[in-house]
Amino acid sequence: MTEEERFLDFATVREMLYDAQERRGTLKYEQKWALQHAEWAASEARNGVSTEPAVFEELRTKLLEVETLAKHPDLAAKLAELMPAAPEDVKAVFGSKRIVIEDSEIDAVLDIVRQVI
Repeated sequence: MTEEERFLDFATVREMLYDAQERRGTLKYEQKWALQHAEWAASEARNGVSTEPAVFEELRTKLLEVETLAKHPDLAAKLAELMPAAPEDVKAVFGSKRIVIEDSEIDAVLDIVRQVI
């Protein structure tokens, strides 16, 4: 996977923006908004679980073992970031791309999420 194809979680984006702010002393307007969003998205305020880059990467890697997700690494990254707790959450992610996923794979996704977090 090249640098352009690397999937990042909100916690990593937050850290990258903090580093940029420290180096430059200030951030551009858009970067400030991105930092504010990344802080919220990586915190417990979004889904009750604060995210860490290592957990995201472990979850994404394990989700790629599910047959349908192995074909769609972008969806595996999205699910790793969302940490779905209900079948409807998983279906919504797949529905956005009009991809059909079987109930057994949905259960596998939810089991992996429960194990990792």
